[in-house]
Amino acid sequence: MAFSDELRAAAADIWEAQHAHPFVRGIGEGTLEHDRFRLYVRQDYVFLVDYGRLLALGCARAPRLELMARFAELAQATLTVEMDLHRGFAAEWGISSAELEGERPLPATRAYTDFLLRTASLGEFAELVAALLPCMWGYSEIGQRLAEGKRPVDERYARWIEMYAGDDFARLAGWCREICDQAATGASVATRARMREAFIASSAHELAFWEAAWRGGG
Repeated sequence: MAFSDELRAAAADIWEAQHAHPFVRGIGEGTLEHDRFRLYVRQDYVFLVDYGRLLALGCARAPRLELMARFAELAQATLTVEMDLHRGFAAEWGISSAELEGERPLPATRAYTDFLLRTASLGEFAELVAALLPCMWGYSEIGQRLAEGKRPVDERYARWIEMYAGDDFARLAGWCREICDQAATGASVATRARMREAFIASSAHELAFWEAAWRGGG
């Protein structure tokens, strides 16, 4: 079993709670209240800004040149292409660029990004890749599982599912898994334990992010 599979098994209860969460189910069924999804879109924009910082730290901390290049590419794509796409998607929900830029992070968003950036700054590179993996891999898995169901009538929800269920995102998630598995190879027992803790913590933050959007920030 690959180390990433061990991590997924260790966080199985949290991941299944995400799949069962009413926010995620509501996207798949097309029944999620629009105000809840608009809050999610605004908070996801805030998250992506700091996620770009995380990827930049991945570039700085990477032990090999090819990894540095890949993290630099991902950071650039996140802060340019991904952010432009997000602004366009937000506009479809009546959210202006000014609203996105003025959005303040909810406690759940701040806790997640603070954890990621602290881990990237103070932990080992192996912990960094374990901490970022639940976001990439989790969205790919959620998208693929939702795509197995009936297509939502609301095309905006349907396109969201298609994006994360797609091959491009699956390849990105697969690359993140490979980097995590490589980092675990030959790592000490203590390092692998910290990787597991980071993966489980990020998984819990992912679940909390859905919950905060569902509760309207409360």
